Amino acid sequence: MATFTFIDAFKDFQGACVPDLDFTNDQFTIYLSDNLPIVATDSLKTDIPNITEQFGYAETNLTTTWVETSGGSGIFVLRHNADVVWTASGGTFGPFRYAVVYDNSTTTPLDLLVGFWDNGSSISITDGNSFTVDLNATFDIFSLDG
Repeated sequence: MATFTFIDAFKDFQGACVPDLDFTNDQFTIYLSDNLPIVATDSLKTDIPNITEQFGYAETNLTTTWVETSGGSGIFVLRHNADVVWTASGGTFGPFRYAVVYDNSTTTPLDLLVGFWDNGSSISITDGNSFTVDLNATFDIFSLDG
């Protein structure tokens, strides 16, 4: 999996300590898109359209935890302890290139983009095949380590 790229607006809201942004309690969601995220200007989910939800693909809520990697390390991570897997069933979904994460709990602004992974090229998943975003315990969504 490629390196996670933050959206600038997310970092801005984080630095401004916006009360609507809560890593411990918010619902984070992942979806697929074939639209290039523009780091400097995109800020809301509506800025990066989802591909059509069909044939086994739908955006997926993540079950996240906000934890320190080890006591006193000062490195905190947003973690989802399982891979996200979409399996095409009854047809093909895609094309897509990006796996995008947004905060599904924020209301001001609504659905704040967090960041994305770039697959490197557009792909489509054919019937019976799967696409996996590797988010097991050794691959965190993102970390903050000041």
